[in-house]
Amino acid sequence: MCKKAEMQFSVFLIHQLSQNWNMSPREVYQILDKTHILDDYIIKHYDVLHTMGEQSLVEDITEFVKEKQAV
Repeated sequence: MCKKAEMQFSVFLIHQLSQNWNMSPREVYQILDKTHILDDYIIKHYDVLHTMGEQSLVEDITEFVKEKQAV
């Protein structure tokens, strides 16, 4: 189950990605959910990911999504 901090982090990251990808937050959420990146990577590895800088996070997630051919 997702904790409050993990949820807030996920929402923050979705909004950062939506700005970077020029998509709506809903579209970004759908991509992250469909590829299981949201649950299996972002939430699962919250403890490490939340210590990274904003730009590093966006780049990291963008590359991960590209590897899964979702963007």
